[in-house]
Amino acid sequence: MQKKNISKNRKGMALVVALLMLLILTIIGINAITTTTFETSISGNERISTDAFYVAEAGIQVALARIQKDTKEGNPINMNPIPRTKIGEDSYYRTQIEDHGLYFMGGFGSNWQFKRFQINSIGESFSSAKEIEVQIRYGPIPADTGYNN
Repeated sequence: MQKKNISKNRKGMALVVALLMLLILTIIGINAITTTTFETSISGNERISTDAFYVAEAGIQVALARIQKDTKEGNPINMNPIPRTKIGEDSYYRTQIEDHGLYFMGGFGSNWQFKRFQINSIGESFSSAKEIEVQIRYGPIPADTGYNN
């Protein structure tokens, strides 16, 4: 008879264990969903940031092409800022070229000089912005040519 009393006390135990297991699995599931949502958000922000960087790089390439074209044609280099230019769904760049003048460089002698430029480009993509600064050296140019553009 004692056996019957013990089994009577354990009748509701299966329900309690099942409910505890269900609670634990629910907590694990909620944690997994929260982590996945957070990681997806981070991934999206990284993609937008990378897009902004590449948009700024496009502005640098446009400025370099402008310098190269004007130099080949023998024209003064157009130093006007490149206005905000759309290149994607919500992606823009704007670029500024600065002339830092002529300078001589060791190893080339006083008969050669170089032209220095600084290009700043800001890329915007959705809610992110990236700025790139590039300094370039153009030359060598014969020093006696009077190159001053």
